[in-house]
Amino acid sequence: MADVPTCPICGKPTVTAFRPFCSRRCASIDLGRWFSEDYRVPSEPSDESTENSVEEDDLPA
Repeated sequence: MADVPTCPICGKPTVTAFRPFCSRRCASIDLGRWFSEDYRVPSEPSDESTENSVEEDDLPA
C-alpha cells in the first residue's frame, strides 16, 4: 500500500489541487505564517554590511 502524503498543517491526506496541503484553508494558514515571519530560512550573515560601512581611515580629517 502506498503512503499517502499528509498536510503539514493539520495532518489530513493531501488534495492534488492544494498540494502539499489538504485545502485552501491550510494553504492560507501556511502563507500567513510566512508573512508573519513564523518561518524563517536560515542564512549566513552577508558581507554587504561591511562593504557599506565607513571605516575610520576613510573619514576626512
